[in-house]
Amino acid sequence: MTTPDPTTPVSVIMPVLNEEDYLGAAVAAVLAQDHQGPIQLVLALGPSRDQTSQVARSMAEKDSRITLVENPSGRTPAGLNLAIAAATSQIIVRVDGHTKLPTNYVSTALRVLAQTGAANVGGVMAAEGETPFEKAVAAAMRSPLGVGPARFHVGGQAGPADTVYLGVFQKSALEQVNGYDERFVRAQDWEMNHRIRESGGLVYFAPELSVSYRPRPSVRALARQYFEYGRWRRVVIRENRQTVNLRYLAPPMALLGSIFGLVAGLTISPLLLALPAIYVIFLVTASLTINAPTRVRPLLPIVLAVMQISWGWGFLTSRKNLLPESVREFPL
Repeated sequence: MTTPDPTTPVSVIMPVLNEEDYLGAAVAAVLAQDHQGPIQLVLALGPSRDQTSQVARSMAEKDSRITLVENPSGRTPAGLNLAIAAATSQIIVRVDGHTKLPTNYVSTALRVLAQTGAANVGGVMAAEGETPFEKAVAAAMRSPLGVGPARFHVGGQAGPADTVYLGVFQKSALEQVNGYDERFVRAQDWEMNHRIRESGGLVYFAPELSVSYRPRPSVRALARQYFEYGRWRRVVIRENRQTVNLRYLAPPMALLGSIFGLVAGLTISPLLLALPAIYVIFLVTASLTINAPTRVRPLLPIVLAVMQISWGWGFLTSRKNLLPESVREFPL
């Protein structure tokens, strides 16, 4: 077991796009870490429609630890690669603009990296809302009935994992796999962790690395998010057939069954309306079992339906040509 060096320099990378409302808190949490060594924060600025870039530039003028790079495409994997290229440290901490790190996040991650020899360590996506709708989404995200039993959503025992939330990396591991595949507009973390594992690197889940995440604030934003998740998960499965499992197939199968039952029930036999009825009963029953504040519980059936139906529809309509044949090689 290796003892971590508390003065190790780290580079935190954060791609940002339309994060005006959240960026200040996310940056403040990074700069307030109890880590004893130097911290560099690299913000990859996409073409935001709000004041995100102006907020970032104002913060960078006041704090020399902040480095800005332009990400013209606005795509997350491109921004991550640009930020990695600008990073000056051998430890890379990946953060999102919707997140808020606990004060001991970096120091804890360095300890886990040293103890495990992992290429990447990460923990729990601890969804926390402020509005009633966000709180309902957060409760659904923390439940296996909402997004499945993945440890980075619901917690679990420390150990090797297929993927983790965000990640704290050995830069050498990122360089070995040539960084993020910029073809993957979504699911780029899972895809790169797959390549890290294929190259012999260890991806390690540490539940103590719990990061506060702010859910989407509206039905429309949530639906769009989960639609993208679903269609890009289908892309991952096409590229890596061994990754398919029942929890990925459940939402599209439930959607197909409900649509078939509704149409056939109205045109063939009312008995077939039992299929969508069963799904509605599932939504209501699941909502009663999820741990959530009483006043937001009535929103849970809606939230679960939006997440699952959007994910399923994205999965079913995912085009085979969604993933380009090639992408510009990005030298790290």
